[in-house]
Amino acid sequence: MTAIGDSAFEALFNTHQPRVLSYLHRLSGDPELAADVTQEAFVRLYRRGDPPDDPGAWLITVATNLFRNARAKRSRRLRLLTPERGARATGDCAAPPDAGVVSPRRRLAVRAALDALPERDRALLLLCAEGYRYREIATALSLKETSVGTLLARAKRAFQSAFGEAQRAS
Repeated sequence: MTAIGDSAFEALFNTHQPRVLSYLHRLSGDPELAADVTQEAFVRLYRRGDPPDDPGAWLITVATNLFRNARAKRSRRLRLLTPERGARATGDCAAPPDAGVVSPRRRLAVRAALDALPERDRALLLLCAEGYRYREIATALSLKETSVGTLLARAKRAFQSAFGEAQRAS
């Protein structure tokens, strides 16, 4: 239990949540991301125990930092998931040292292609892009390790096809 107390926390939530949510929505342009980050900021406030001296400033600072982290993570995924990437024969999915930054148009095409994939294919590609090895991917997705390479190759082909369509559409 926290030192804030439920009624005090509820009052802080009712006072600050609309402003934090509105700020993050405008900052991100993504209402779902804004809602998720706002919720996480209030969870951290609740877990903190005692209220900060200036709850409004504390919340907006925490929310902004959480948003930056979420945006960086999303940007990293988009940057890493390009058709040039491929699994190495050793099953290592680490990014090549020359992986470059992609244009905003290409990022949108990557996002559209990822969204068009089945959930398992998307998860395979994202786990690979984050540098997980086949064994770790197999464990995370409840697959046989010997199947990961084949499934990943299929997911890459599906991504490349969807990516081509997304580029033609934009």
